[in-house]
Amino acid sequence: MARFLFALIISLISMTATAKSIVVLGDSISAGYGIEVAQGWVALLQQKLDKKGAGHIIHNESISGDTTAGGLARIDRALALHKPDTVIIELGANDGLRGLPPTLIKSNLAEIAYRAQRSGAKVLLLSMKIPPNYGKRYIDLFYNIYPELAKELRVPYVPFIMEGVALTKDMMQADGLHPNTKGQPFIADKVWPQLLPLLK
Repeated sequence: MARFLFALIISLISMTATAKSIVVLGDSISAGYGIEVAQGWVALLQQKLDKKGAGHIIHNESISGDTTAGGLARIDRALALHKPDTVIIELGANDGLRGLPPTLIKSNLAEIAYRAQRSGAKVLLLSMKIPPNYGKRYIDLFYNIYPELAKELRVPYVPFIMEGVALTKDMMQADGLHPNTKGQPFIADKVWPQLLPLLK
């Protein structure tokens, strides 16, 4: 019995050591605000990876309320700690809600992506939108950050990850900003097909 347990422990250590790493750098949408973290889209994405036997471990480096500046301040530590093969960036919404200049948001996202690429990681960019009361011009400038940056850096991106969720009342929490547990699988399903090619 002791030999079996020892072998099992060694096997688990070996699997962990050889598993490829994915870092999610995000805000409350990825941190699982208002729900159990295990019910969030990041955890659901890990379940998809496990079922596929992809041999990847997701490290969720997301903080509620975080901005692109906060992500930029944290990316070097996350890269050094997890040595990821892939970095998923889900940031910008809080910048937009504060009315920060789109040029600044784009610059911060570009630097995060650049540092991830420089470390050898592939990058996946997740797009966000802000409420309509910010005016069409600002909303368009904000949303266009993501496809523009994806083209410039030659990285894949996922169009608005809460499409089909944000305007569906029973998929949203009472604040109208964060998806509830019903909305989380839809987000995971939007990210999944864009992530898969990066894992090969």
